Amino acid sequence: MTVLHPRGVNHLALSTVDMKGQLTFWCDVLGCPLKALYWMHGVKGALHGFVELSPTSYVAFVQHPRNASEVVKGVTHSLGSAGPVTAGTMQHVALHVDSFEELLSIRDRIRSRGRHVLGPIDHGFIQSVYFSGPENLSLEIACGANIAAEHWVDPEVVELCGITNDELEGLKAPAPYHRSEVLLANPAVPVADDLDPTDSGSQPNPGLGRWEQANAALLAMDDQEVWDRFSEPTPPVV
Repeated sequence: MTVLHPRGVNHLALSTVDMKGQLTFWCDVLGCPLKALYWMHGVKGALHGFVELSPTSYVAFVQHPRNASEVVKGVTHSLGSAGPVTAGTMQHVALHVDSFEELLSIRDRIRSRGRHVLGPIDHGFIQSVYFSGPENLSLEIACGANIAAEHWVDPEVVELCGITNDELEGLKAPAPYHRSEVLLANPAVPVADDLDPTDSGSQPNPGLGRWEQANAALLAMDDQEVWDRFSEPTPPVV
């Protein structure tokens, strides 16, 4: 039986205020071919670019006219690959190559473009190099696969995370899922009785602010309506 879970990253979307600078770095310095650059679907004034890691995996960039350009180390961006950063934001991105020789070759490619690279460093289950990208991105390239959980799940850290033994077994071997014949709708979105559309969400138990309200309306749509209203499959150049 095939175990159902995501097979990899289809695309990682990063915000930018310099689309050309990001594409130049990822295409010239890292050697990833540009595959798409167009007006972002459904977002007025935003640009969307895709570079290819593999035929099923991409790094994407979103240049929105209101993207903030200020970088605050330790808040909006990490202080390097191991530094602090605000919860829910990107700490660093690790890209994959198939062998240690490829790791050394791509390290030297990056250095040949006048960029500093730290490493390689051996972490046991992967070997990595570290460097910075445009707009203070913290980046890593690694080789290695098939992490052995029996050696790399530390009981001390498990306990510190408040994970019980039963929960740990469920995390290491997630329950299979069998899709039913009945299509599932989204769970109901709770809406407070005292909904204030102008509420920013900063007050205790405020209900839904305007962004949350808009998302609630989207999530309440039927799947077919979402498909019909928001799909834009025609490429900009035909």
